[in-house]
Amino acid sequence: MKSFRLSLIMMAVVTGAMAQPGPTTLDMACADVAGVVASQGAVVLRTGPMTYDRYVRDTRFCERGEILEPAWVRTADVAQCYIGSTCVQRRPRARD
Repeated sequence: MKSFRLSLIMMAVVTGAMAQPGPTTLDMACADVAGVVASQGAVVLRTGPMTYDRYVRDTRFCERGEILEPAWVRTADVAQCYIGSTCVQRRPRARD
């Protein structure tokens, strides 16, 4: 139920973000983008005209069974700026 509720919230946030033009990470300095993620804990950021993703500060902002994957984005001043992480599904271990 929690993931369904989170999905609905994310759809509302993403829909609203796409409906309104606004700054992307391309318009911001690396330190500013990283600061937003650090201060908010979890945030959806536009990374280009039609691209976006959810970035998090730590695993407290991920669902159960998800792990952190480091995230680098292009910003106004840095080609590959580390801004935090994204939550991804844990991959099952291969059996030998």
